[in-house]
Amino acid sequence: MTDFITQIAPLEADTPDMPARIGGYAVRARLGEGATSEVFLAFDDFHERLVAVKRARRAAVMDAAEVRFRDHFFAAEAALVGQLTHPNIVQILDAVDDPMAPYLVMEYVPGTTLKTFCRPESLLSLEQIVEVGFKCAMALGFVARHGLIHRDVKPANLLAVVEDGQVLEVKITDFGSALNLNSDRTQVVRVGSLPYMSPEQLDGSMLDSRADQYSLAAVLYNLVAGRPPLEAPNQGALMNRIYHDAPPPLSTLRSGVPPALDALLRRALSKSRLDRFADWDCFAQELAALVARREVPRGAAHDVLDSERFNLLRALEFFKDFGDVELWEVVHRAQWQRHELGAALYRKGQAGSTFHIIASGRIEVFRDGNRVALLGAGTSVGEMMYLAPNPELRVHSADVIVTDPATTIAFTPESMQLLNPATRHLFDGAFIRVLVRRLHAAHQALQHPRRVL
Repeated sequence: MTDFITQIAPLEADTPDMPARIGGYAVRARLGEGATSEVFLAFDDFHERLVAVKRARRAAVMDAAEVRFRDHFFAAEAALVGQLTHPNIVQILDAVDDPMAPYLVMEYVPGTTLKTFCRPESLLSLEQIVEVGFKCAMALGFVARHGLIHRDVKPANLLAVVEDGQVLEVKITDFGSALNLNSDRTQVVRVGSLPYMSPEQLDGSMLDSRADQYSLAAVLYNLVAGRPPLEAPNQGALMNRIYHDAPPPLSTLRSGVPPALDALLRRALSKSRLDRFADWDCFAQELAALVARREVPRGAAHDVLDSERFNLLRALEFFKDFGDVELWEVVHRAQWQRHELGAALYRKGQAGSTFHIIASGRIEVFRDGNRVALLGAGTSVGEMMYLAPNPELRVHSADVIVTDPATTIAFTPESMQLLNPATRHLFDGAFIRVLVRRLHAAHQALQHPRRVL
């Protein structure tokens, strides 16, 4: 599939190549095409949203072998409808098994693909490349936990939402080549895109998720260097190099590449999967550590990266029951606020609805000038503003003051409603834990004869 376009082309005439409608979807523009399918921008009247419709090539223009090949890849993606719900994966919304030209309905991602940034004249900053790698690694870890190996991780299958030259989001697409380890149906081997294929994919060996790890590392190498890890004049020569040759050091292809980034990608590009990272979480955390250790130059455009926020949430007690998908939702939905020493989050008698989870720093609660509580990272403050059943109870009874510069994650009841029900349920459970601990502490302070457990 070719790059997604950023400008919507005008609707062409109703022809077999550019239909006015595909099923119940009104076609707006052509987005791209590949060997077995073509992709259109369309409008979903029922849900009132734009979607991408991926239509397989018509059987009338294909021979029997090509039709079987097409149908295999359609079935692989169709089986995943509603299965891979993750912020960094393009969601497959529907599949229609039309006998002439089956099609998939997918989430529409406005933007381009990472192919745009694989050329020497349009490279991303190292900071952005590491951030893209972290998000893709976490998403592919999610894929692996569903028993899937993508097998075609390449720049053209990574969609990017871009603003002012910055990649704001990245999403993995095209699961037609995915190997389903939980399926008993016959599956095609040796699929993928040669410059990004691992040695074990080439020789038809048994695969695990480390094949995708190799491919993602090859993509990241391409984003850094402006060229794939290995190049050759023909496929046979390239296959031989993939089996036997190491890629050139990145420092010889781009100035300013830290040795730690070069070493990380070279490890993930090891010929033997046993020499790569043990799992996706290990790979992702090594990428994040490059940022945490300041080994990758920080760009002026970013204050705190999403990967840093994600790992910060992961370490907080409040979010201990949250999975990766729910944590990413918090990263994107929350208001991240910094508070200077002496700032007041709330004043006694003040009405409001915002509550905070403390990510770092220290906050103290004063009632009539007396300190009654000291709150640190991983707890919440102001949650009664969310839990209170009526506005009369949303009035603060104490002063809440920042006594050590703090970062908080803020929500309102209105922003909480934008979260998925599963995420809101996890918040409710976390609030219950906080309130039980505080009730227990209050009983101890009053020397209550019965201890609350």
